[in-house]
Amino acid sequence: CTMNNCESEEIVEAANIAISNLLPTKSRSLYDIAYNRFKKWCAGKNVLVYSENVLLAYFSENAKNYKSSTLWVQYSMVNEIDRFLSSADDKEFLMIKVGLILGIAGACRTDELVNLTVDDIEDVGSSLIVKIPNTKTKIPLIFVVTDVGNMLELFRKYLSLRPPHVKHKRLFLYYKAGKCSSQPVGKNTMGKIPSVVASYLKLPDVACYTGHCLRRSSATLLADAGVDITTIKRHAGWKSTTVAEGYVENSIE
Repeated sequence: CTMNNCESEEIVEAANIAISNLLPTKSRSLYDIAYNRFKKWCAGKNVLVYSENVLLAYFSENAKNYKSSTLWVQYSMVNEIDRFLSSADDKEFLMIKVGLILGIAGACRTDELVNLTVDDIEDVGSSLIVKIPNTKTKIPLIFVVTDVGNMLELFRKYLSLRPPHVKHKRLFLYYKAGKCSSQPVGKNTMGKIPSVVASYLKLPDVACYTGHCLRRSSATLLADAGVDITTIKRHAGWKSTTVAEGYVENSIE
């Protein structure tokens, strides 16, 4: 049976609600585009059952046309990031998970994640309100992480492990074997988050998944979806049209 034929109306409705809550409005069209591309590919290959092998074959074939950074976002849009968040062992990967959640939700630069403080995040119960006051372009950014899956639970779990004697307010602390130290995470460690996730998911060319790939891929997908440059600039916090165009110049469509 196909994925759609096997799903009850109740399951489909619940999934639609989850997607609606998880994705910002401007990102939902990107999800739809990525998913529709996948379905079109399956139809052309006479694929009737969507399995992990089908996903791997799809992204392997797309690697001929897309940069690794673009593949990262497409792969995440077909729920592989959810698999990492739910199945990777918190004792080893909790800090990586929280960095991944915030990085994707805010299209954050590595430096922005590194410099994020506990005061920049407000837990309002049903969501997190995250403020990035100091960005490279001097444009403050605000984004929201909603209560979908176990995202807020992961953040709260990580925050609860913060040692009481820490004198600084940096959010991300070195994490090992289920414990946080007082030492803040540096740029190099933060920049390796995508490659760590890619390695866990057994994606090819792990070294290509740098800390910059989420941001670049977000801009590229927006351009592929036909979004105007003004919206792309606002989405990523760019002032310069030239810089924004440089990020999306390799758009394949």
